Amino acid sequence: MKDEQKAAFYLGHISYFRLKGYWWDMQTDRTSHIFAPNSYFEDIIARYNFDRQLRLILFDAIEFIEIALRAKLIYHLSQAYGGLWYLDENLMMDKTKHRDCVTELQTEFARSGENFAKEFRQKHPNNNPDVWLILEVTTFGTLSKIYSNLKPQLWEKARITHEFGLNSISDLSSWLAAISYVRNVIAHHSRIFGRDILKRPAAPKNPRNQWLQYDITPVQEKKPFVVISTMVYLCNAINPNNEIKNKLLSLFGNNPDIPIYKIGFFNNWRQEPLWK
Repeated sequence: MKDEQKAAFYLGHISYFRLKGYWWDMQTDRTSHIFAPNSYFEDIIARYNFDRQLRLILFDAIEFIEIALRAKLIYHLSQAYGGLWYLDENLMMDKTKHRDCVTELQTEFARSGENFAKEFRQKHPNNNPDVWLILEVTTFGTLSKIYSNLKPQLWEKARITHEFGLNSISDLSSWLAAISYVRNVIAHHSRIFGRDILKRPAAPKNPRNQWLQYDITPVQEKKPFVVISTMVYLCNAINPNNEIKNKLLSLFGNNPDIPIYKIGFFNNWRQEPLWK
């Protein structure tokens, strides 16, 4: 580092192990930990700060998608099957997964500190809460599981899929699972920069809106680029005037020295209709 005092300051607040993931590719010898010429600690901190800002934007996108998914599940299925539809195993494909999910929902509601949850438990100790109460305190992962386990022949499931701009319920299930994985990474303040995505979204079949038109390389496929693109796509379907894509493009533009190819943004990504 050009300023050793500043380096000591950062290492006093950010662990060596956490920063290690940002400099791994900067080494010419990873056994002896020899860095390439003109490698500076400032570059590592710049990557760290870029990644932190990226995670904040993605978390905003996930919140946007989560709130919409929750609203659509509540509205469409309650209209058809009433406020306790989440208890009806006849709506679900896998009854074991359904029972586990209901247990998870009830556990989350029982421990919730939200005033509406405490008030309901006090007034109705022996009753099940309506879906608009119980889903309000559940996680994105649980919402994703509920959607995925709904029987595919349900008109309401197809309606939700279409409102998210997709034609295939399996595509949306895959996308939600991948986004849930990224959400958990972000929630634990873990690194997105340079990470391989273990839960990867499916390539959509005949999407209703603008998607990626160029072939995705095997390297891109395992990097965050594709799942970030799914978030932008879903946010556009929810509200075409959302600012998620603009915030990402602004972040990239304000950090021209950050190698965004490390998160899969390379080749023709700037020419993609989704990203223009």
